[in-house]
Amino acid sequence: MNFLEKMREGIRKRMMNWLQPQPGIHAIQIQEMMDFELSAIRNRIWYRGDGNELEQLYQQSAESADRHKFWASRCSPGMEMRKIHTGLPGLMIKTINGIIVAAMGEFEFGEGNDVQSDVWKEIAKKNKFRKKFEKSLKEVLYIGDGAYKITIDTDISQYPILEWYPGERVEFVYERGQLKEIAFKTPYKKGFTQYTLVEYYGYGYVNSVLYKGETEVPLNSIKATEKLLPEVTFDKSVILGVPLMIYENTKFEGRGGSIFDGKLDSFDAYDEAWSQWMDALRAGRAKTYIPENIIPRNPETGELLKPNPFDNRFIATGSDMGENARNEVKVEQPVIPHDSYLASYVTALDQCLQGIISPSTLGIDVKKLDNAEAQREKEKATLYTRDAIIEALQETLPELASACINAYHILHKEPVAELEPSIDFGEYSNPSFESQVETLSKARPGSPIMSIEAQVEEMWGDNKDEDWKKQEVARLKAEAGIVEMEEPGVNTSLGEFNIQGGDGNAGEGGEEDVSNEPEGVQGTP
Repeated sequence: MNFLEKMREGIRKRMMNWLQPQPGIHAIQIQEMMDFELSAIRNRIWYRGDGNELEQLYQQSAESADRHKFWASRCSPGMEMRKIHTGLPGLMIKTINGIIVAAMGEFEFGEGNDVQSDVWKEIAKKNKFRKKFEKSLKEVLYIGDGAYKITIDTDISQYPILEWYPGERVEFVYERGQLKEIAFKTPYKKGFTQYTLVEYYGYGYVNSVLYKGETEVPLNSIKATEKLLPEVTFDKSVILGVPLMIYENTKFEGRGGSIFDGKLDSFDAYDEAWSQWMDALRAGRAKTYIPENIIPRNPETGELLKPNPFDNRFIATGSDMGENARNEVKVEQPVIPHDSYLASYVTALDQCLQGIISPSTLGIDVKKLDNAEAQREKEKATLYTRDAIIEALQETLPELASACINAYHILHKEPVAELEPSIDFGEYSNPSFESQVETLSKARPGSPIMSIEAQVEEMWGDNKDEDWKKQEVARLKAEAGIVEMEEPGVNTSLGEFNIQGGDGNAGEGGEEDVSNEPEGVQGTP
């Protein structure tokens, strides 16, 4: 192809591209206003439920959308409005946390691991594990994640020490999707100087670094860290830090998601609906107008009596001197659209609770006409949330128990063990025990679609152990007249018969000798 042909081909391609333009690609730039630590602090303020802190948070926020929210708004002079926080976010977390902790059972280490079980019980007792777990689960739910740090300090305890770090004080390092290292940050203050101790926990090592601002300084710079070793090594199969998270974060890769994600705007609107309702009630207070000539007077001095705010609040007005005037007491009561405010309140509440928890779990009755079946259907939202949390805990808590036990072995210079502990959670009391009895009792008579074993398992679940459930099955079968008997056995070793001809060993007529055959069993050779 010569030069002219190449030029024609280039011009032809450019003309075709011009006549058939390709779809344009537009770049969209989104600026993140908060990092993970700042969003964790924001969620913590919502959980604490202090209206003063919420107003300060949003009025100082640089986000463009937040400046129009209820908690960021400023009242016009002379038209001040009372801002009320309902405390719903904190109530949701406390209720879900109470449901999970109340159902948590004990760790099981399997047969032959009694020593490991005893070690864990002592570690849990020394560290008050149940109380510490209750606090950590709350923070995981509203912050998103966190991590347990296992420390060995024989000056304090002869057992490993379990410490909890919330999400804003830890960082996770992943390699090919696997956890490689956890950085625990502990702030210290010496005078007016801020120090931060960062402990890097990885597989087989713990490295400690002290920072003064952004500058690394020696560990002996402050008294709290002077006894720490810069580097500690041990078995490379063990890491003495265990992260805990329930949901995945949609904005920050490798971090946990808060139960508040996507709900903060709904909480803000819910507070606004309730505050407006209460403001209308305050503005709609009844006012009593009394003409001056019929206001009660002091019988001794003749002065007008001051109104009592509890029984005779009134506003004095001038006497009407008109021809047809009537000096009478007037009471004015503004009409408050109660139904409209209630509808707004219920709708905002539904937006806050959707996909997380049922109103009946919180003790809220917003629709009094719902029957028991409708209430149970709504309760499924709580069950779904509970199942997601328990599934995550059943993966993480056994790892935590194993790490604590291996830390105990490292402390006593013993070989680490590969443990597979497990933990069970009891059933959530939904549906009610009475309705469950009624449902299961109808399942078998007339239409035996469930065995007695299945009924007992469905009824008691993890609330009873296996031995108790076997005994309960035996009792129910005995009451129903079902008797389990052992099947009669046949001794097959005697199944061969010695048949001989007429050589005198058999009986008369050549009959076989069946004298050794088991009683009640007759056979033919």
